[in-house]
Amino acid sequence: MRRHQEKNILRFLFIVGIVSFINLVRKPPTKDWLIIFLLKSYIASIFDMLFVKKGYLKYPVNLIKTFDISVLFSYLIFPVTCIYFNQITKNSTILGILGKCLLFSLPSAIAEHWIEKNTNLIRYKKSWTSFHSFLSIAVTFLMVRFIMVFIRKTAKKQSGQT
Repeated sequence: MRRHQEKNILRFLFIVGIVSFINLVRKPPTKDWLIIFLLKSYIASIFDMLFVKKGYLKYPVNLIKTFDISVLFSYLIFPVTCIYFNQITKNSTILGILGKCLLFSLPSAIAEHWIEKNTNLIRYKKSWTSFHSFLSIAVTFLMVRFIMVFIRKTAKKQSGQT
């Protein structure tokens, strides 16, 4: 794929991400969705930087050339997807959360695999595979989901004490 086509893909994903973000945070509880967005961004950027620095991933085409990581993925697409995941699993059982995690992580890993094979937006290095992407996506979805359980329980206790 040519570089300008790849940049257009990134621009399209940026617009979709912004529109999705605006739509998502309009639903209550907005505070929770913003916390999830920021938490997921933070976790994704740490993992992404670690994987890039260790030489497992490379992002040859990026909207912002200053960064070695995919800013679009780590700070917009992935966090927006995590908000959707948390909205859908808010009242789910553990089994429901795990099943829905699979339904979110698998398509994300498949999409990343396709992007890796057909564009120059991401390159797997060393022994990195789509399975590693799937695991890292699933683990971070679950991390954020369970951190939010802790945050909600703590907030509920504190509001009951005042």
